[in-house]
Amino acid sequence: MSAAPIKVLVIDDEPPIRKLLRMGLSTQGYEIIEASNGKIALDSLTQDPALIILDLGLPDIQGHDLLRMIRGRNDSVPIVVLSSRGDEAGKVQALDLGADDYLTKPFGMDELLARMRAALRHQLQVHGERPVFRSGDLSVDLVRRIVKVGDKDVKLSPKEYELLRVLVQHAGKVLTHRFLLKELWDELTDAQYLRVYVRQLRQKIEADPERPQFVLTETGIGYRLRAGD
Repeated sequence: MSAAPIKVLVIDDEPPIRKLLRMGLSTQGYEIIEASNGKIALDSLTQDPALIILDLGLPDIQGHDLLRMIRGRNDSVPIVVLSSRGDEAGKVQALDLGADDYLTKPFGMDELLARMRAALRHQLQVHGERPVFRSGDLSVDLVRRIVKVGDKDVKLSPKEYELLRVLVQHAGKVLTHRFLLKELWDELTDAQYLRVYVRQLRQKIEADPERPQFVLTETGIGYRLRAGD
């Protein structure tokens, strides 16, 4: 008996984009629910989608308001936001409101599928949090607080470990500067403190800190830890 297909709610007012997503995702076995505006999208939540793709430019409800409404009804469903190129502030706001990731139009189907898989993996990780996180050569034992790259133990300062722990708990998800500052320092708002610790962490876990493979920069927005294996 085959598993039920994963339901994906596509919220976009442009028919060509919905058609592109319907065709591209259906071939990968996803079941597509379409919504051309915010009202239909909210009604469609009763169908329990496993993931939502949300275009911020909707005709009836402002995209960030709709995101806030969705999160009010479902605080865990993964949401991948579609936004226009250069709308950096809009991306940051969406992530702060609870979106898991974003894609800039135009986008490639392979990239979208990869982001969807990462968002779904992250949700599974949150609900059944694994004590040991692995991504490539990096392993983080969240119970024993042991960090390794390959067979080599990595010694981190308490703040470096806390930064890595937060990244691991949200692996694959973009975390904004504001979110990370709040998680790590409460009162601090200067992203320069964060950059210092990211740089120090990279020095210890990356083979080439100038070309990081694990802690990835989302320019002007924040950071993302490469999703686990």
